Amino acid sequence: MLKFNKVSKEFRLDHENTIMPVCDVNLEIDKGELIVIIGRSGTGKTTLLNLAAGMVKPTSGQVLIDDKDLAQLNDKELSSLRTKKIGFMFQFPSLIPALNIKDNVSLPAIFTRQVSDKAAGERAVKLLDMLGLSSKTNVYPKQLSAGEQKRVVIARSLINEPKIVLADEPTSDLDERTEQEVMDILLDIKSRGVTFLMVTHNKDLVKFASRAFEMDHGSLIPVM
Repeated sequence: MLKFNKVSKEFRLDHENTIMPVCDVNLEIDKGELIVIIGRSGTGKTTLLNLAAGMVKPTSGQVLIDDKDLAQLNDKELSSLRTKKIGFMFQFPSLIPALNIKDNVSLPAIFTRQVSDKAAGERAVKLLDMLGLSSKTNVYPKQLSAGEQKRVVIARSLINEPKIVLADEPTSDLDERTEQEVMDILLDIKSRGVTFLMVTHNKDLVKFASRAFEMDHGSLIPVM
């Protein structure tokens, strides 16, 4: 499903200085796994997600999705792959204040033009219903609690029926009860065959993982 093969990423700061947030990472993720990567800020977690999404290219090694080397794809091919196979859950909801919840969720599907606007809206309503937000379809982001906004983000990440969801701190700023509710939702989605790669500083999320790793100085260390 998703494979990192001896992946390193180096950024040049100036003529003399470089940093390597990801260093010789090997990781193979199977369908339906929930992989949790913990680590402090600045340890390379977000860079790893960006590599998985094809947003940045590795300095060395390969990132493969369904055996396709992302670095070998052109911009059009990468865009198509992201649209069809990858969902994104960002650390901050980034919901559009002027759009109601249904339209926020359906927007990625509308942009792809793979389904009609009507079909995108119907799919959004089904997802919101699955996530317990059927009564909120016509309200606006500012009218939702932090936990409800996270649920909207989950729905938005699933609107194009991705095979893989990349999640950056999906439970940040949530209380313990709401965090549990969000993780229960992700586990339910995982049980339907969706694969998750999640990065977080929260060690408590390790208990939900199929496998977990700690990222330290760009390398992955198994923790379970």
